[in-house]
Amino acid sequence: MQRPAPIPRGRLLAFLGVATFFEGFDVTALSQVLPLLGSDAGFGLSEAAKGWLVGAIGLGPMLSWFLVREADRVGRRPIMALTLTGYAVCTLLSGLAPNVWVFGLFQVVARAFLVGEWAVAMVYAAEEFPAAERARVMGFLHALAYLGGLLCGVVAPLLSKGPFGWRTVFFLGVLPALLMAFARRSLPETARFLSGGVERAKAGELLAPWRSAWAGRLWVVSAAWALTYVCVAPTVNFWKQFVLRERGLSEAEFVKAFLLGALLAAPFTLLTGRIVEGLGRRRSAAVLFPFCAAAVACAFSLHGFWPLALSFGAAMFGTAAVVPVLNAWTTELFPTHLRGSAFAWSNTLLGRVGSVLAPVLMGQAATSVGWGLPVALSALGPLVASGLMLAAFPETRGRELEETSKMTSVSGGTPDTEPS
Repeated sequence: MQRPAPIPRGRLLAFLGVATFFEGFDVTALSQVLPLLGSDAGFGLSEAAKGWLVGAIGLGPMLSWFLVREADRVGRRPIMALTLTGYAVCTLLSGLAPNVWVFGLFQVVARAFLVGEWAVAMVYAAEEFPAAERARVMGFLHALAYLGGLLCGVVAPLLSKGPFGWRTVFFLGVLPALLMAFARRSLPETARFLSGGVERAKAGELLAPWRSAWAGRLWVVSAAWALTYVCVAPTVNFWKQFVLRERGLSEAEFVKAFLLGALLAAPFTLLTGRIVEGLGRRRSAAVLFPFCAAAVACAFSLHGFWPLALSFGAAMFGTAAVVPVLNAWTTELFPTHLRGSAFAWSNTLLGRVGSVLAPVLMGQAATSVGWGLPVALSALGPLVASGLMLAAFPETRGRELEETSKMTSVSGGTPDTEPS
């Protein structure tokens, strides 16, 4: 069957870029308003309750499993449309929530749509861009998400002083989502999905990836995501808590430290895709994951404004840089008819166990030892993840998706026959 014409790459990159930019904005919103939720203007939450809230909201990405796996059956475009509209509505309702229970509920559902949109965006990037540009595009999209988070970090303290307080942050996050929900009407389906033919019939089976020749690597990818999120999720959500309560920074000093760190990390983050493409997946895993671990440990253990700001900038780059490596391998190591389902199982379900359990356990620990030590120890996660991937995954840089899914050895060799 002749493959349909590809989507114009400039238009696709612009669409995915705007969507992931505001995905980063909305994800960062929770970390920025979290200290305020413990005040009278918020919900009067204790430190332990904040940990439970972040952990509970972490269930949202796991629920996106139901959405992302359907992308292999109904297509990438319908799921993208649903997720864009869904998280816009739930973000608005989060800002209107009368109590923490309603807030938490809408944030759970919003995160399900948000991560579903992000996962499908990565599948679009993998399937519609040339092999030599895949990691670069994924890195660029993740860098835009980083910039969205940076924007949120800058404007959230200002917005929180307005008449609606912290709720304004969520109101602002709705507007671009509604715009993208309108713009997605011109987004076509991916050519690889349309060419799937008979193989798409297998995609609807619940356990299809686990009954395939790719089940073994699915376990490794899932474990790598979980170990990475054990570190990434708390770093994003709790650094503001840490510096305000345990290092005595004022709100104004936090904003300065955040901006300094963000500006330091920004150029490196924007180059992440080129770094991963230049080094390759394996060398990137060997370099970026240990760097991330060291930076996070420093950001949650050092004292003083400058050491904290500089180490936080390094941690921002580190936590941003490891994700494109995993994104690339997750989309490259599975065939088209299982790609969405494999991403759903490994990232949005099993992988997110780390982002659910870690904040809850750290919130409990924070009541006695503070946030610093538990989050610093979480840096062990990326180190173990790096070892797992280097032991199991081949180098896939520059190879077509039809070839990378057949690779079975670390050296990059392919089997004599295609996996069944």
